[in-house]
Amino acid sequence: MGEVGNRPDASQQYFPHTLFRQVYRVVATPQRLEQTPPIPEVSANAMSRVAVLLMGYGEVESYEDFANYNEQALNLLTAKFAPVPTWIYPPLAKLLAVFDLHEWQHQHDHFISPHNAIFERQRAGIEARLKEKWGDRIKVFKAFNFCAPFLPEQVLAQIQAEGFDKLLIYPLLVVDSIFTSGIAVEQVNQALAKTFVGSEHWLKGTRYIPSFYKEPEYIDLMARLVEDKIRADLAVAHLPSQTGIVLMNHGCPHKAKGFTSGVDESQALYERVREKLIYRYPLISVGWLNHQTPLIEWTQPNAELAAKNLIDLGATALVFMPIGFATENHETLLDVDHIIHGLRRRHPEVTYVQMPCVNDHPDFLQMAANWADGQIAELLEAEVLVVNPGQAIALAQSYADHHHHGHTHGHTNGHSHGHSHGHAHPHAHGHGHSHNHDHDHDHPRITQVSERS
Repeated sequence: MGEVGNRPDASQQYFPHTLFRQVYRVVATPQRLEQTPPIPEVSANAMSRVAVLLMGYGEVESYEDFANYNEQALNLLTAKFAPVPTWIYPPLAKLLAVFDLHEWQHQHDHFISPHNAIFERQRAGIEARLKEKWGDRIKVFKAFNFCAPFLPEQVLAQIQAEGFDKLLIYPLLVVDSIFTSGIAVEQVNQALAKTFVGSEHWLKGTRYIPSFYKEPEYIDLMARLVEDKIRADLAVAHLPSQTGIVLMNHGCPHKAKGFTSGVDESQALYERVREKLIYRYPLISVGWLNHQTPLIEWTQPNAELAAKNLIDLGATALVFMPIGFATENHETLLDVDHIIHGLRRRHPEVTYVQMPCVNDHPDFLQMAANWADGQIAELLEAEVLVVNPGQAIALAQSYADHHHHGHTHGHTNGHSHGHSHGHAHPHAHGHGHSHNHDHDHDHPRITQVSERS
């Protein structure tokens, strides 16, 4: 009994632990709350998504579309170098459609261009490689310059509807010129102007990849493909010095109304690839795939003339390699086929090899994704743009007023000489400034160029 009576009761036995737990709750819990880091605010960039707009020409898949395709091409391409009035484009497009139909349907047994299908494989391959790093923060869209339903205006509306707010404009065209990436940017700008509503543009950032004709990986791949083909098919029967190589570029008019025509860029591409091959294969020439038109000076030698020249120099085999085209099309297929057919009639002893474009070669798709990767990273890290195109006119007017105001203060001479030249002539130079001289004696009037014009 005494031992039992000397035991502490339950409240005494557990009081220290209970007290400690209660004190811990009061003291420690606030400390834990204070040490919990605040929930970070989600930045605008963290929510951004990049649409990669892969752009190409596109080609008709239905013969009924020839006339419409031709009219768009005339407006966007031909208008930039040929002195042809625009009113003639619709009937000219229909006339050209007749020739296209004859070539594709009759001469080439209902030919359908593989361009669009190959371009889709390029798009899918580049997207798959980019998604390995960026996941759903990017998506690769395709747009064709001349083919619905993938016109830039249509695709950009889809990009906006899917919630993308940053754009990488990516013409998958080898050379930068007004006829390639130039019209791509032109069409994108037209479409962006139409998609603006409200007081703030939906697009928060843009980047642009103009071309890749200088990229070492592309140049190395072009040379390697040619060398591999020669070793596999021609080396057994033809000496290297007798193996001619025609490196084909897209033909360019020498004059393009002041725009960059692509001649220099294409020539630079040729020189770089030639440099990789010339020490083994001395018979190499550029060959331009031109669209011969009256009154227009095109790049020379064209592919047929280049081949003839190499045969004259002793070529017993000819390799036609399209280095200036990333995607197979009717030019690299039908035009080159015409050239080879004509050459074979005159020189049946020569072996002719028609090589494909780079198309969806795995190495090309990887390098094309790599070129986009850095631009995507910059877009996702860059400060968000806030643009209100509705203010553009007011801004232009303010600069015009500032220009006018500055010239008025800087060029107004309101002094009087006390003699007259018999006239008071405010000279309008388009700057809004005037020189008012009142003199008391006469001198012959000096007529300035601005007054005659």
